[in-house]
Amino acid sequence: MPFLTDTQGREEAIIELFRTTFTASEGAEEGTLIGDLVRNLLANTEEQDRFVFIAEENGALIGGILFSRLTYEQDQRTVFVLAPVAVATDQQGQGIGQRLLNHGLAALRGAGVDIAMTYGDPGYYAKVGFRPISEADAPAPFKLKHPEGWLAQSLRDRPMTPLQGPSRCVEALNDPVFW
Repeated sequence: MPFLTDTQGREEAIIELFRTTFTASEGAEEGTLIGDLVRNLLANTEEQDRFVFIAEENGALIGGILFSRLTYEQDQRTVFVLAPVAVATDQQGQGIGQRLLNHGLAALRGAGVDIAMTYGDPGYYAKVGFRPISEADAPAPFKLKHPEGWLAQSLRDRPMTPLQGPSRCVEALNDPVFW
C-alpha cells in the first residue's frame, strides 16, 4: 500500500475520509467538526507547519494522518502534534493506522523533527512509541479535558526532557474544543 504526501487534487477526498470516519465512530457533530478541522489544516496551514500522509489502496483513499507545528516559547526544539488520524471504517483492524503512523514518524525523524506529540488513546498510540507525559513536561495550548491522553515521543536518540515555556499551535487547532 503506497503512502503519499501529495494532497493536491485530493483535498475533498481527504476531508470526506475524516468526516465519514469520525461520523461513524463519534456521531455527525464530531464528523463535521473533524472534517472542518482537516479542511482548515489543508487550506490555511503553511506547508512548513504541517505534514500530511495518506494511504491508498487500489486508487481509494483508506487512511490519513496530519501533524502540525507546536511551538514552545522558550524552547528551540522542533515539535509537531499529531491530529487527527483516520482509517476508513471498512479498513480498520488491519494495521493500516499503525503502518501509516510509523511511516509518518519516520518521515518526521528524517525531516529533523525532535518531538512528536498527540492527544488521544494511550493504549493505541503506545503501539507506535508514544508515552504519557504531564502538562508540566509539555504545556498544552489549552487546558486538557483528558490529561491522561497527552502523549509524546522523542524522535532523536535521547530521552525527551521537559519543553520550556507556553505552547502555541497552528491556527486550525487554536480552539479549546480540540483540547
